This record gives sequence, structure tokens and C-alpha cells, in this order.
Amino acid sequence: MRDMTHDAPGATAHRLSLERIAASAARVPPEFRDTPQYDCEPLSEALGCRLTLKVETANPIRSFKGRGASVLIDALAAAGERGPIVCASAGNWGQAVAHAARRAGLPVIVWASVNANPLKVARMAALGAEVRREGEDFDAAKAAARAWADAHGARWIEDGREAEVSEGHGSIAVELLARGDVFDHVLVPLGNGAMLAGIARWFKAAAPATRVVAVCARGAPSMAESLHEGRIVETARADTIADGIAVRVPVPEALADLRGLVDEVLLVDDADIVAGMRLAFVHAGLLLEPSGAVGLAALCAHRARFEGTRCATVLCGGNLADADRAALLAAAAGR
Repeated sequence: MRDMTHDAPGATAHRLSLERIAASAARVPPEFRDTPQYDCEPLSEALGCRLTLKVETANPIRSFKGRGASVLIDALAAAGERGPIVCASAGNWGQAVAHAARRAGLPVIVWASVNANPLKVARMAALGAEVRREGEDFDAAKAAARAWADAHGARWIEDGREAEVSEGHGSIAVELLARGDVFDHVLVPLGNGAMLAGIARWFKAAAPATRVVAVCARGAPSMAESLHEGRIVETARADTIADGIAVRVPVPEALADLRGLVDEVLLVDDADIVAGMRLAFVHAGLLLEPSGAVGLAALCAHRARFEGTRCATVLCGGNLADADRAALLAAAAGR
């Protein structure tokens, strides 16, 4: 078996390093590492495939983003960064940065939109971040955050732009394949692409026969369209209940990182996403936020495509707003 920390001879150079992804699998803090991973028989029966779940919600921020944020913030602190660290977030990234920065003793300012999930906003503040609200959506808040950081000489970090973040998220793929499982498909939510890039980078080196399937909300298709066109495609709106993947302005570095690594992009409607949340709740006893359930949504909406195959999906977030919870409970009750 060849060394998985290096590309095959003659392979095209890639910004994301297999060696650093492998190292991150050991450096990610224990509260985010070695997350539950198991074949879920009730979900497999309901969806007609053999399904392995990677559950990224049982941690202090209920999200996978603590992996990459910890790797990045630890690297900045080791390099002498004193802050403030400035970022923008729909909620989960801001929580991850605040959690990691608190451990490193660095101040954090997070910009969020005026319409951000109230639970996520409250948790960012509780973790020590100063939260500023501006703009109607995530990308507007991001523009405001970047402008402030530039004007004040602060350290701006952007989910999807920093290689360390994607490499930290790639530790999910290291764990998925560590037991020797062989998957036909791995379904990964597609927001800004940071998690997908890290996971796809490792899978394409370690398990190239596995098809990497990106799942995007139909109401926020900018990254799906950008991958299809091979260039940045912005959209005027991002209109979906899946706030964690509601991107309308792609990150160029993230798009470049995904080139050649994604086999297929599937779009799911909000109704599909609610169906995926219901499936997780009824058959696995898991409460997922909309963006955390899009892999299940794709398996539900495109059942014939995956029937009889072995699949894995990442359940990447569990921070439900009140409206999300109401929709889930109504769906679970069959209304």
C-alpha cells in the first residue's frame, strides 16, 4: 500500500496537502475528533442503500467546523498572532473560531447578518466572540467584516480561503476510511466548499473509486453553477432554509481546490431537506439543522440513483433555529 501522505508520482500539485490532512487527524482537539461513525440500519432500509453516518454534531459547537478552525487558529497562535481575529459567519464557523480562539487566548470579532439564526448568534457570543450584525445575508456580512479588517489592520480569516481549514476538515475523510470501509458514494454538503474540498482531496487519493457527490441547496446554487461553469458564478439571492450552506458569492480559492475532485453535484429543495431532517429524527434519533441533513435529502430525492449501493454521508450540524425545529416536528408528526 502506498504512502497516503503523498501524491502519486507525476500527479498535479494541489494546494491542499495530503501530509497536512493526515497530520490534522491527530492535531484536531479530542472533542472534535473520532466522531460517531456507523452503519444505520433503519435509515439504510428507509433509503434502499447501505448507509454509513458520520455524525459531526456531538461536540461543544454541534458542528464539524471546530476541526478546521482549531487547526487554523492554533497555527496563527503559534506564529505569534495576537488578534483580533475577524471573520464572518452564518453561525457555525463563528462558533468554531470563537471556541478555538478562546482556548488560544485570542480576541475574535464575528460579523453576522441581521437575519442570522438567533441560536447561533447567541452561542457565538457565549463563546467569547464580539458579534456585530450587518447586512441582509451572510455574504453582505462578509463584505462588511472584510472592509473593517482592512481598515483596521486586523487579521481577516475566511472559511474556504485558508488551506488549513480545509485540511483540518479533511480529517473527517481520514476517519471515514480508517476502518477499511469501501464506499460507492460519499455525499457531502456544499456551502463554501471548505469541508468538501478537504474530504474530496483525501478520498480521491485514498479511495479513487468512490464517487464524491456534492449536495447543494437549490435555492443557493452559486457553488453548483460555479463548478459546472468552471468559473465564479454569483447569484443575486440565496433563498433556502439551509442557512449554513446559503452562499451566493463563491470563494475563489475554495472553487479552485474542488477542481477535478467532485464527481457530481446534486441540488435539493427545501422540502427534500425537511424530509432528510425527518428521516434522521425518526430513524436515527438525531436532531439536525437543515444544512446538516442535505446528504440525507439527496439520498431521499434521488433514491433510484443510489439504490443498492454503499454510501456515506456527513451529518455536519445540529444548531436548529426555532423555525427549523417547528418544521421538523411538524414533519415528524406527519402534518
